[in-house]
Amino acid sequence: MNAESRTERASGPSSGDTAVRDIRRCVAKFQAPVLRHSLLQVVTSLGGFLGTCAVMYATVDISYWFVLALAPLAAGFLVRTFIIQHDCGHGSFFRSKRWNDALGFACSLITLAPYPSWRRQHAGHHSVWNNLDRRDTGADIYSSCLTVDEYRALGPWGRRWYRVSRNPFVANILIPPFVFLVLYRLPFDMPAGWGGERRAVYLTDLALVALFGVLGLALGFDRLLEIQLPVIILAAIVGVWLFTVQHRSEWTVWARQKDWNAITASLEGSTYLRLPRALQWFTGNIGLHHVHHLNPKIPNYRLEGCHEALLELKDIPVLTFRSALKAMFYVLWDEGQQRLVTFGAESRSRPLPNPV
Repeated sequence: MNAESRTERASGPSSGDTAVRDIRRCVAKFQAPVLRHSLLQVVTSLGGFLGTCAVMYATVDISYWFVLALAPLAAGFLVRTFIIQHDCGHGSFFRSKRWNDALGFACSLITLAPYPSWRRQHAGHHSVWNNLDRRDTGADIYSSCLTVDEYRALGPWGRRWYRVSRNPFVANILIPPFVFLVLYRLPFDMPAGWGGERRAVYLTDLALVALFGVLGLALGFDRLLEIQLPVIILAAIVGVWLFTVQHRSEWTVWARQKDWNAITASLEGSTYLRLPRALQWFTGNIGLHHVHHLNPKIPNYRLEGCHEALLELKDIPVLTFRSALKAMFYVLWDEGQQRLVTFGAESRSRPLPNPV
């Protein structure tokens, strides 16, 4: 696809187009939560996590290798629990805001992600994703990038830091557990005006101290660490990887403010990650991220139905598990080519100037 056609796609239809109104009207039909489906997800997700952990605690003295073999299953249920928390943050899991917030906070005691602050930061992400002119107002390293020209304008240490922080091993293996275990314990990146969200971080910390203190006294702190730590690490890695590739692929479109609109940013700035059915279940259909960005009010269990109902979504490029692994290497936006590129492609396109 050439730069001209990609620019045309990025600008997309205006918000007043009939096609856009039809898309929004169709999508809105799927945003109402269905109570029985929501309750079933609570039972299968939180229940599955707690049940798997119970088996792990019951068998730890028999075989720790068996416990480790169950860790990926527990991590899968934990990722699914995080998707429920995510839906609660969007107000899409229940009709009642009170019930959404109560369940979201309960989930945060399992996922370790403070609910009120994560909800507000994630809302910021939804307002600026793939907008080159608003990257500093709510995006993070997993849904943001530098342009090729911006990268080349950095000094040697700046380029090295950017390359290290976007290295797939660093960004998707080392950083995620650190974020969930350490950074989420402090309101380090929250504006001073976020008083309620900052207090909620400490309230979550106190609740976690009480919860894990009771569990440690009852089950043993050594066992608690041996069982919960591998599960948290695995879930953090999987969860962050999902959020990484959902806005990054060779055909993902970024746009300047004058060309940005929510519809094209959803359909061309978010990916459709098609996973095997079991993995799609454990990840709460979040691979249908283009639909989620079209309307964040759609509960996760209705995303696939919405995708199937919209003819406009039939030609959306699909990421497979294999191509999603490659997508982690697309870290720079080339405004000339109108496409994401890898560090290797950038270095081949033009030699870097020698910094003075």
